[in-house]
Amino acid sequence: MDHTRDDVRARIQTDRPHSARVWNYLLGGKDNYPVDSQVGDVILSTFPEFVSVARLQRRFLARAVRFLAEEAGIRQFLDIGTGLPTADNTHEVAQRFAPESRVVYVDNDPLVLAHARALLTSTPEGACAYLDADVRTPDRILAEAAETLDFSRPVGLTMLGIMGQISDDEHPAELVSTLLAGLPAGSYLALSDGVSTNEALNAAVAAYNEQSAHTYHLRAPEQIAAFFEGLELVEPGVVPTVAWRPEPGQAAEDTAEVAYCGVARKG
Repeated sequence: MDHTRDDVRARIQTDRPHSARVWNYLLGGKDNYPVDSQVGDVILSTFPEFVSVARLQRRFLARAVRFLAEEAGIRQFLDIGTGLPTADNTHEVAQRFAPESRVVYVDNDPLVLAHARALLTSTPEGACAYLDADVRTPDRILAEAAETLDFSRPVGLTMLGIMGQISDDEHPAELVSTLLAGLPAGSYLALSDGVSTNEALNAAVAAYNEQSAHTYHLRAPEQIAAFFEGLELVEPGVVPTVAWRPEPGQAAEDTAEVAYCGVARKG
């Protein structure tokens, strides 16, 4: 056990910002280090609306998982790029509507995994598992997720803010295709990511990339839509995150269109 803790400590780079910890800072969390808050402040000085963007991303996750569990009847979820735990995590939303839901969380940040194991506990009827894996290894993710999920039944694959961490040279569309190829018909993909249509956001991300151990890659809305090629899009299609099935009575969000999202079914 001590060796495991030493390994975790060795892998947590406290001298360089990490996207999950910066995101946590922007959401008002406390699971971050000074280097993360410093970069977060740089982002906010360049693009003050980023806090609302972060919150909108979490709200889309909740709406998408609720749709999958309540309307589409999905009872299994593969959440890649988990991030640090906050309100309405995937299993909490899914198990609220279907307590038997099973969820596999995937991340490659040791701090995320440590917090996930400690804080994200399943209902007795369902299950939660945690994989220390990188989205760049889709075959490994599928093989290890199969220990918890039954791939003869549909799965909801959620990928929020993760593909922006993959450069074009790393063939992000192929990674998504490989993951989907391992899932049966009737499965769904819920994906969202930042887009390059806002100059202030572009500047904020450039400032982040100059200081971070990992770069983030904004894409055009058409490139986000391309991740859903060959799938049956759920209405309203690929749209700004704020516009995807807002809650009834939800106040209109006055925020720049800086992220696009969609949910689609594998036929």
